Amino acid sequence: MKKMFSVAGAALLTALAAVFAFGQPAHAAAGFSVSNGRLYDANGTEFVMRGVNHAHTWYPQQTSSFANIKALGANTVRVVLGSGDRWNKNSAADVANVISLCKANRLICVLEVHDTTGYGEDGAATTLARATDYWLSIADVLKGQEKYVIVNIGNEPFGNQGYSAWTTDTSNAIKRLRAGGLTHTIMVDGPNWGQDWSFTMRDNAGTVFNADPQRNTVFSIHMYGVFDTAAEISDYLGRFRSAGLPIVVGEFGFNHSDGNPDEDAIMSYSQANGIGYLGWSWSGNGGGVEYLDMTTGFNPAQLTSWGQRIFNGANGIAATAREASVFAGSSPSPTTSGSPTTSPSPTTSPSPTTPPTTTPPPAGGCTATYTVVNSWQGGFQGEVKVTAGSAAITGWTTKWTFANGQAVSQSWNATVSNSGSAYTARNVDYNGRLGAGASTSFGFIASWNGTNAAPAVTCAAS
Repeated sequence: MKKMFSVAGAALLTALAAVFAFGQPAHAAAGFSVSNGRLYDANGTEFVMRGVNHAHTWYPQQTSSFANIKALGANTVRVVLGSGDRWNKNSAADVANVISLCKANRLICVLEVHDTTGYGEDGAATTLARATDYWLSIADVLKGQEKYVIVNIGNEPFGNQGYSAWTTDTSNAIKRLRAGGLTHTIMVDGPNWGQDWSFTMRDNAGTVFNADPQRNTVFSIHMYGVFDTAAEISDYLGRFRSAGLPIVVGEFGFNHSDGNPDEDAIMSYSQANGIGYLGWSWSGNGGGVEYLDMTTGFNPAQLTSWGQRIFNGANGIAATAREASVFAGSSPSPTTSGSPTTSPSPTTSPSPTTPPTTTPPPAGGCTATYTVVNSWQGGFQGEVKVTAGSAAITGWTTKWTFANGQAVSQSWNATVSNSGSAYTARNVDYNGRLGAGASTSFGFIASWNGTNAAPAVTCAAS
């Protein structure tokens, strides 16, 4: 996250030189790798990040956040760390524990040093060189974790001053990390508080990519007020896709003090084009941007409107995230094409693409479709889609009975109750009225053990 800034609008509209495609190596077996602008895990399966940022260095006691983020469907968490230059240094032992929490919860860990934020404009910020010193100082706990960890060198490493040094400084940092023995996929943020309105990263990404001896670097754009139209979003991300260079949206929000980013366009374009995104942020924001909290007080049962949007909305995390195949029993990303995959084991993890069950629609009534959208050991996320029949309805009630001892622990967009294994879910005040043929959905987190058969769901309209 960042301090906000004034945007040089003219620079945003300037047509700069096009970027070109660059050759990339075959997948590395040891960990994540990049090929033709796509990110692949250690099994050679394409991986698309779907997750959130978590401010670990400021809230180190909130270790339960990793499990809670996973429970809502994420496959990645970007973890804020301090190098000791501006914020307290996260020790090697602490970083090792963060990695273990990510792995235990089947999350890919993107680790970032936050002390670089706004260097050149914010006098308290430090350099990419100092961030590199930090990574090398904890190299022993990073080595061997290449399957699970991506190293994001420094958050938003330049503000709106001195950013012409971004290309050289970023290239040098990558070379030093490689010389120090780190073979992980490296992520690099853009300048201008991460938003790259000057197009410095966009137009020099090829140079930086080729500075990496392993050609294993991913570029990260932060989308706030600069990216307030679908045209700006698709143009920026599309240029990386056309150039065959890997890009992710490393931060974005639904609103901000510098303008109103188009989160719907960010999420829809990313989903359509196999681009990862990581929303800011799980909880604990201050300084006037508390509205960017996805949960209230780190409580996953109290999602804010932003939390509901990114986790459960259209093109959101719950509907689109696919677990990395390096975790046993996972399914491949739906954007994977022709890559080796790991098949899900029905005894350990129901497939996220479990065929939905539905009931016939009575005239003027409603149907209900049940789907498992994500699953992990001992838990899963379910979704029920309610569709009105041939006439409008003013409310709905769905019912089902679990056959295998599953138990719902959390729900959203419906009022859910149960009597033993029999469950009832009723609309809430904002999603009961549906026009003829219109749909809405609600979701829940539940436990399971051994078997997770999909129940038949009935729907009654009012």
